[in-house]
Amino acid sequence: MQKWRTVVVGSRRVPVALASALVAGALTSGPTLAGATSSRVVDAPAPLHSFTSNAHVAWRGVGRPVHGQRAVYVTSLAMPDGRDRFAGIAWMNTHLLAARLYSGSLSPGGVSWHYSAPISNAAARTLVAAFNGGFLMKDSHGGYLSEGRLVAPLRAGAASLVIYANGNATVGQWGRDLTMSRSVVAVRQNLTLLVDHGRPVPGLRANDVLAWGMSLHQVVNDWRSGLGVTASGDLVYVAGPLNIIDLAHTLVRAGAIRAMVLDMNPLWTVFATYSPASPHGLAAPSNGTTLLASMYQTPARFFQPTYSRDFVTMSAR
Repeated sequence: MQKWRTVVVGSRRVPVALASALVAGALTSGPTLAGATSSRVVDAPAPLHSFTSNAHVAWRGVGRPVHGQRAVYVTSLAMPDGRDRFAGIAWMNTHLLAARLYSGSLSPGGVSWHYSAPISNAAARTLVAAFNGGFLMKDSHGGYLSEGRLVAPLRAGAASLVIYANGNATVGQWGRDLTMSRSVVAVRQNLTLLVDHGRPVPGLRANDVLAWGMSLHQVVNDWRSGLGVTASGDLVYVAGPLNIIDLAHTLVRAGAIRAMVLDMNPLWTVFATYSPASPHGLAAPSNGTTLLASMYQTPARFFQPTYSRDFVTMSAR
């Protein structure tokens, strides 16, 4: 990993650590924030329809209130095959919540990260939700930038979670929707977009257990997770025992116009919200709740000193 040092490229001073991004075509001559923000302010998620009927699926507000209102809504959606499989869905209001990427010694690697598990007491005072990051770097086919360090080159065309200095976050294709600017503080890439222009990308196969991540024991409906951005700029997270088509269609149904795959398999797939008793109380495992009760991991995951993988927190602004 490299520290920030700067050099002049053309007429612009850029970090040395981003030089390899130039090779990948990621750095432009000026900031491009396409899809990073939206002028629309939405206080609650749009109605969600069942896969099997025209009935609405009810959302419920969870987690610490932010400025007197819920910033996270969750629900579960039965899969269309009738085999008692459910996807958990979380909608996150990015106008109320600020994102931060936490890094781990195993993913992306290294031990000198400032933001790493366990979540500190200071951060726990505003924490509302946290969820898993992406694949190990060797499997992600993409780059990783955080805390001024470029662990792996940012790849043009890769699906990317981008976080800005003001806490805004979005999902898009690197080099098309999103590019480097001075306000970008973190980029987490993982494979290519799973949802684009509000539709699943072509060529998905329900029985695929390799192209979108290696399934544990080649189980088709393995635990998978994904993250998308809506037309209003809010984030949606989906997880459950799903095949890749289930994951893509559920993200679309949740409102994603662009979405990416995150980590998979029961050991790594986890989303939790926290509801301390007082507005500024500490988020803790004892007041945490997972998105689905069937998740293998618990709300304690992000507070474990030994947790070595990257993850994302969503905190009150």
